[in-house]
Amino acid sequence: MNAGTGDRGELFVDGINSGRTDGVRSGRGAAAGGGTVLFSDAPGGGSPSAAPASARPGTGSTADAVSVPRARPAPRPQPGGAPARTRKAGRWAKVAQRIVPDDLQPEVLRVELTELGNAFRAYQRRPEPDLAVLAELHDRKARAFALWADVTADASLREEADRAAAAARTTREMDANRRGVPVDGEGPVVERLLTRGQGVHARNVLEHVRVGAPFPEAEARLAVLMLTLRAARSGTGNVTGQDLGGWLQGDAERVLQELVDVGWLLLPEDVTADEALMSRPEEPAQITVPTLIPTQPRPFFFGKVTRARLSGWAQKVVGDRKLRKKKAGAATRLLAVYTAAHSRPDGCLGGVGEDAGLALDEVAQFCGLRPEEVAEHAGLLVAAGWLAEEADTTDGRLRARLAERVLPLSGLL
Repeated sequence: MNAGTGDRGELFVDGINSGRTDGVRSGRGAAAGGGTVLFSDAPGGGSPSAAPASARPGTGSTADAVSVPRARPAPRPQPGGAPARTRKAGRWAKVAQRIVPDDLQPEVLRVELTELGNAFRAYQRRPEPDLAVLAELHDRKARAFALWADVTADASLREEADRAAAAARTTREMDANRRGVPVDGEGPVVERLLTRGQGVHARNVLEHVRVGAPFPEAEARLAVLMLTLRAARSGTGNVTGQDLGGWLQGDAERVLQELVDVGWLLLPEDVTADEALMSRPEEPAQITVPTLIPTQPRPFFFGKVTRARLSGWAQKVVGDRKLRKKKAGAATRLLAVYTAAHSRPDGCLGGVGEDAGLALDEVAQFCGLRPEEVAEHAGLLVAAGWLAEEADTTDGRLRARLAERVLPLSGLL
């Protein structure tokens, strides 16, 4: 290989098979002649215009030009817009055990199916079920799968859509049944405070108080009921002086001390019954009911949401404005609680037919009364607008119906 000078002073280098390069002009460089030398067998075919900028005269060395790597093309995205390298293994969008194709069209359907799968999984993680939410999810699934079946002509998707529509109807009927709302549209639509399941829990608590209260008198039973609902889950709870005074009025200190003396209720060592009555909402008194501590056999089981709902329900009954206005005592308010918990959605007490009404002796025991005294207190409930009509206490049964204003508090038998 030889170098020389061209007719117009250019440098040339013999290439392969003694071929002569062209277009190499003199300039500053590493060659002895002061020109930049390019070889005809170098990448780019020896043409200065094809060489990288760093290899042009005055910009860099020949070695730099030869060593520049080619840029890799960016990864092509897969159908659906997600780059192939960004997808993690196993992260396919799924709904109802079906994989949603990345290239499913229309795009709005693919997005809806993906979000629907996420929504069902989020619902399964909820601490307590909400049938209204579940029914809406089934409705969305029915619509989405019907469109998916139209797009793909897949008969199995159509069947899945039909099943989802049926599930939505069934779930709504269950929800209406739990809340006491007429499914057929007949009768009043009432917003209930308790669901049917919570009504069952309420009656379990009332039965626990009926047979397990340490004292037979009404004031003690009312205190036991309300404190049981405060401590139902863990055996401990908080109470304020306003709570105790509202429940027991002038008997609060005496009743509280009696419950402490027999060991049914525990207060902190440095707190007396009188101090508990002075406690305020910002610093309530802590109470412990030993029979409800989780290490003991539990009389009932429910979550914190249900406990709070039951406690609020009982507070609404006991603190009813019209009952307070009539100066209803503990026995009358206990009767109000019992009748509300044991009423059907239409307000009638007890079951139907031969089971209509409530066993008079059980009602009396819960309220701290004798059976013959129940009618008198039922009359007080009628006067307060709690019961719609005079109660019937013949044949050892209490038959009555809740007033319309009380229907939201029904236990939904």
